[in-house]
Amino acid sequence: MKSVAIVGASLAGARAAQELRAQGFDGRIVLVGEEPHLPYDRPPLSKAFLAGTSDRASLDLLDADDLASLDLRLGTRAERLDPATGRLVLSDGELAVDGVVLATGGRARRLPGTEGVAGVHVLRTLDDALALREELVPGARVVIVGAGFIGAEVASTCRALGLDVTVLEALAAPLERVLGPQLAEACARLHERHGTVLRCGAAVDELVTGGGRVTGVRLAGGEELPADVVVAGIGMVPAAEWLADSGLEAGNGVHVSAGLVTALPNVVAVGDVAAYTSAQTGRRHRHEHWTNASEQAGVAVANLLAGTTTRHYTPSGYVWSDQYAGTLQLAGHPRPDDEVVFELGGPDDAAFVATYRRDGTTVGVFALNSAKQFTRLRRQALRRPAPVA
Repeated sequence: MKSVAIVGASLAGARAAQELRAQGFDGRIVLVGEEPHLPYDRPPLSKAFLAGTSDRASLDLLDADDLASLDLRLGTRAERLDPATGRLVLSDGELAVDGVVLATGGRARRLPGTEGVAGVHVLRTLDDALALREELVPGARVVIVGAGFIGAEVASTCRALGLDVTVLEALAAPLERVLGPQLAEACARLHERHGTVLRCGAAVDELVTGGGRVTGVRLAGGEELPADVVVAGIGMVPAAEWLADSGLEAGNGVHVSAGLVTALPNVVAVGDVAAYTSAQTGRRHRHEHWTNASEQAGVAVANLLAGTTTRHYTPSGYVWSDQYAGTLQLAGHPRPDDEVVFELGGPDDAAFVATYRRDGTTVGVFALNSAKQFTRLRRQALRRPAPVA
């Protein structure tokens, strides 16, 4: 193998480039990115960068040495992968390579019918963050649809800027499907303690507009909430549609083996776009976490260079979220119906640690503002790989 193309200048793509060099590949690496920007870190987009307290340079994922070893094709869209010839069809021509790493991530879901409506935003890219930041001016009334990690982090940033914030969540409590009802309620209280209005069980009927700009949000029951800025934090769609004629199986992501290898042995997938079959459960999983994107690169690259599967991917299940000057941390693979045991503090406290237990075994650890205790419990309780949910 003398040349490898990485499609997607994302965290997963940047880590794949670094892993290729670290694992001894000295051939040509072409990094293709649809955005014009060098690879950047996404978590700060909803926090320090959105608040204007960090600059563009602080987001960079690759240093000068990394960049010097790459053939960069930024502002270039991948349009087709030809399985017969191994060629990538790009928006600016064709590219012949021996191996391909798919790291295209995904696109933020938008509220239906909001294209072109001023004041309505999603947050996935650097340009999204810049556009939203311009509108977070004093006095702006912000309504956020979705209380997942992105929605909660944007709400936290907006409150720190002194803005009025309402978060609308369709579930009974934020992150209930991830954390279970008891710890989801603790997250709800976190919003309330910091002055964010949280409306759970709220369904959006439509946006109210005037002069091409959003002026409010109408709920399913007819209530209208005034809004100068609306942010949709309702998930993402894996960017895999361009692979329709490639012979690869795709559906909610690119289907790959436990080694992150596609049906074509010289094509692997990593990050948000990779839907892998777990070696533990035999079920397909797709994760949308920073840790997952970073961890998968080493496994995928090892198998790509070997030409066969030598390693399987086992996720750590670690996720964190910075909200309201505090940090939520989760490790392991809990299910919403697992037993929750508080090891330090309780759900009403500003800091606590809890474990998830299933059949007498600790399968997850969750903490709010308790990093030291979280790390200790994580090492002790999850020393062996926890069962995957």
